[in-house]
Amino acid sequence: MKITTKNITIQNEIFTLTNQRALFWEKEKALIFSDLHIGKTAHFRKNGIALANQIMKNDLERLSILIEYFQPEKFIIVGDLLHAGDNSDVDQFCEWKNQYPNIKFCLVEGNHDRISKTLEKKLCLDFKNSSLEINDILFVHDFDKSNSQFQITGHIHPGFVINSMIKKIKLPCFVVTENQFLLPAFSEFTGLDTKNLPKKGRFYVFTDAEIYEI
Repeated sequence: MKITTKNITIQNEIFTLTNQRALFWEKEKALIFSDLHIGKTAHFRKNGIALANQIMKNDLERLSILIEYFQPEKFIIVGDLLHAGDNSDVDQFCEWKNQYPNIKFCLVEGNHDRISKTLEKKLCLDFKNSSLEINDILFVHDFDKSNSQFQITGHIHPGFVINSMIKKIKLPCFVVTENQFLLPAFSEFTGLDTKNLPKKGRFYVFTDAEIYEI
């Protein structure tokens, strides 16, 4: 796996984009990502759709490589850490997470994060709330139009369509506007929304090897 990075300045802060669906904030030593959707494959299997749990393992292995690369002191998960409550995939996630007892886990709750007290204890989260504010930057899962603060969000799973001479290519991306920084879904087991995206944004499209500003 190749990690490609690109630094951008937002709200007078330097953020490092990666082509591995996550963002690093050096000043806060924070690895930031959204929409991991742990438990999605187990949820499908439970409902009779055969899916290999290798999908989740690949996501966690990619996250481990990012941890080794950036050496973060905390995670900021911008919603949808989980997909469908507690299941066997959550057990595997907790086992993986126990490898990193010194990294603070902060969860901004998303629409899929229906977490009981029992499950919250099992996940050993250091922070859980519907929003998190750091240096006047608000972290929320879905963009709040009623709030004028600059927001870092997820939820949409943004994608960008590139029209080539042969076919259309759809790629995940980051989107930056005047008041929003929209993150791609971290899990590769998600679709891409190419329609419901913020207007007048800068798009940072990425492949396995490069990041392109469009």
